[in-house]
Amino acid sequence: MASKSNFTPEEWSRVVASPVVASMAITAADPGGLWSLLQESMASGWALLEAKQDAQATPLVKAVANDIANAETRNSVQEAFQAQFKGSQFPDIRRKAIEELHAVSALLDAKAADEAAAFKAWLWSVARKSAEAGKEGGFLGFGGVAVSDAEKATLSEIATALGNPAGTSAGLAET
Repeated sequence: MASKSNFTPEEWSRVVASPVVASMAITAADPGGLWSLLQESMASGWALLEAKQDAQATPLVKAVANDIANAETRNSVQEAFQAQFKGSQFPDIRRKAIEELHAVSALLDAKAADEAAAFKAWLWSVARKSAEAGKEGGFLGFGGVAVSDAEKATLSEIATALGNPAGTSAGLAET
């Protein structure tokens, strides 16, 4: 069973930040209006809250969801975000986020092999929920599409970065 103790503080910060990074990749892929941006960015927060309450969530997912409430962890994540994404434009944010998810995937394989696949599938589901959270191309929530072509492409890139976690190909077909 993997936990915070499997990782160095820097590695743990990256693992804890990964749900937000997955959501950021989607938002940066097709930044809609303010309402869409808010809905998509809140999706990772809701996913963390759901994971805390989900009896079926893996111990590593629960550890991440619980530890983000720790002020020291949040500060570490915030510092890492600022260092990695500050001053970046949306295309750079998307690219950097996908690169980070690829690095986190490798980290999970090395340090939490028994839970890596389930955690990566959860990360992909966070990205998918972010994509589905806000409509793109509409006006004030009217019209538009639930998941844009750019978001679908980014979901596919995220799946590749995460080593195609279980169930993601079927999920892409549904969006």
